[in-house]
Amino acid sequence: MLKGVLVFTVFLSCSSAVSAQEFRLSGVVMETSSTNRIALAEITNKRNGFTVGSNDLGLFQIKASTGDTLVVIKRGFSDKQIVVLSNRDMIIYLSSGTNLNEVNIRGQSKKNELDQIRRDFRNQGSFYAGKPPLLSYIFTPLTAIYELFGRTPKNAKRFGKYYNTEMQQTTIDGFFNESLIQKNTELKGKELENYMLNYRPDYEKSKNWTEYDAVKYIRDTYKQYTDTLKKK
Repeated sequence: MLKGVLVFTVFLSCSSAVSAQEFRLSGVVMETSSTNRIALAEITNKRNGFTVGSNDLGLFQIKASTGDTLVVIKRGFSDKQIVVLSNRDMIIYLSSGTNLNEVNIRGQSKKNELDQIRRDFRNQGSFYAGKPPLLSYIFTPLTAIYELFGRTPKNAKRFGKYYNTEMQQTTIDGFFNESLIQKNTELKGKELENYMLNYRPDYEKSKNWTEYDAVKYIRDTYKQYTDTLKKK
């Protein structure tokens, strides 16, 4: 009994230590040898499994600790792994992929692009995105087994999580974007980026917003932001 208590205590201590070291890492994803920002890049922390997407300005925030490895994926670009060395803002450069099929996505919305990727997975034989229903084991057992252990279904399942996250982020972008912020504040350049990183609302707060709610939030937080700058 005492041994079990000691093991549990050590486990709690280790967990608390890891949590204490975590911080919210901010960064931007850009194209190599240019000033182009990359939206819709998928950033995953290999240690804790957190995945986020870069917004229209290429900006992102993710929970991380020093020493963590981030995996950055964007269709049309080469994948990249990068180690977190500190809690300072990070710039991640991606190179255009030479072995990937070029896809013309100009004029498509984010949802259209993501839906197309979903269809691509289905065309590759992943019907259930790695989550086969119970009845499939009875009526289509080979398909069910493939969905559980095949590489494509695993990627489809991973993408499904990213899809849901990105749709939430797209909802936020509809109310908290550069255009609307500049209409209601005097922010530009670096100050605009800092404000958007530090005051971006979460999905639960913004999912039922109207434009009036968004403008009120922007004006209120803009005042907080400028007051903070004055104190500094």
